[in-house]
Amino acid sequence: MRPDTGADYGAVRSLARGLDLLRVLNRHDKGRASLAQLAAGTGLHRTTVRRLLETLIEEGYVKRSASDDRYVLTLNVRALSEGFKDEERISMVSGPVLAQLLQQVRWPSDLCTPDGGSMLIRESTHRFSSLSFNRAMVGERLPMLLTAAGRAYFCYCADAEREALLVLLRRDPVQAALASDERFIANLLEQTRSRGYSSNEGDWSAERKIGAIAVPVFQSGKVIASINVIYLVRAVSHAEAAARYLPALVESARHLEAALNEPEA
Repeated sequence: MRPDTGADYGAVRSLARGLDLLRVLNRHDKGRASLAQLAAGTGLHRTTVRRLLETLIEEGYVKRSASDDRYVLTLNVRALSEGFKDEERISMVSGPVLAQLLQQVRWPSDLCTPDGGSMLIRESTHRFSSLSFNRAMVGERLPMLLTAAGRAYFCYCADAEREALLVLLRRDPVQAALASDERFIANLLEQTRSRGYSSNEGDWSAERKIGAIAVPVFQSGKVIASINVIYLVRAVSHAEAAARYLPALVESARHLEAALNEPEA
């Protein structure tokens, strides 16, 4: 292991300065700025800014315009964001929202996003809830048509997406029968939309002891996720769960939507 030296700290500080420089350049019109503007924007000495720019030019993230001698961002900067998806951001901002929900309802909750014909659990309070019966849930997949989390998403997604999901689900051994049952799908849509939430009252044969209610999470008018509250059916009836936990669940979804609409730092 290398010893902790001043050189190591200097390298980290240089990275922070380079990122700050990219942020300042990005804020300028069309990602173009002069050396003087960048020095003023970062508060760094012009010599330091020039050194950082030379490194960024060498790495392909900045170029120097031949026409006006300004510095310009390249497409390589955009490539840095290609691995980042909206699902990652919603995972990051959902932690405090789910923590507050846990304080209100005590039962565990999951934040889920679609992944093929399933819902992927991206964040969960199972590990923090004293009433949890499954401790490690992040990364688990839930069948879309058999769980409250999946039904909340399915019933509020766009018609074209829902039809595409049904094609996929009809090839799923676990969900094919339901996906092919037009009456079931119609009733599911009508019931969920009229109530404003979805439920699972022990419908999933693999988890008969579990009940859940869930609501969709929207961004820019499009459903992107769902949040549930999970409970034991022997301890809480569906009617009790809706009466006790739905207001807090809806409030949590609205808080999450507000957080998603805030500009990123």
